[in-house]
Amino acid sequence: MEKIKLGPKAVYPYPMPMALVGATVDKKPNFLAVAWLSRVNMTPPIMAVSLGRKSYTLPAIEKNGVFSICFPGIDLMEEADFCGIYSGLETDKSNLFNIFFGQLEAAPMIKECPLCMECKLVQTIELQTNNLYLGEIVAAYAEERFMTGGKLDISKMNAFVLTMPDNNYWKVGHHMGKAWDMGRHLFG
Repeated sequence: MEKIKLGPKAVYPYPMPMALVGATVDKKPNFLAVAWLSRVNMTPPIMAVSLGRKSYTLPAIEKNGVFSICFPGIDLMEEADFCGIYSGLETDKSNLFNIFFGQLEAAPMIKECPLCMECKLVQTIELQTNNLYLGEIVAAYAEERFMTGGKLDISKMNAFVLTMPDNNYWKVGHHMGKAWDMGRHLFG
């Protein structure tokens, strides 16, 4: 089959994890839906989060120097979507979730999320339309019910992902194989 050339604006990593980034804005917890994020360093553990410059939360992240990343399960899909539709500038989202704080006072986290991380801002990179925030993970929180053998279990977390440019959510599927293992037989 012949490849079809796609324009550079039509391509995104497929799929992207859905998360809620939290910050304290005007003394209230605020969350925005984010899918442009990734772990980008092993030691220290650093997450990269790309946020549009018009986001209501950006000034708070820059002022406080901290933010949270919470990964919702499919039971929170509507609330996560809501956080992507409405800006905290026009809608108070502080009562949407049960909030807790860890070590960083201005990084609100969501109790209902299977995985939450609090991050200390280490660098901001200004891109053409977005700011890329690099945050060192200070602590991460989960519950035993989302773990198997002492490790997070994505099937128990009931995570969902986003695909773009079609803008759809998908439930994480079935286990297919062990990473960095199943291809070993190809080099003989």
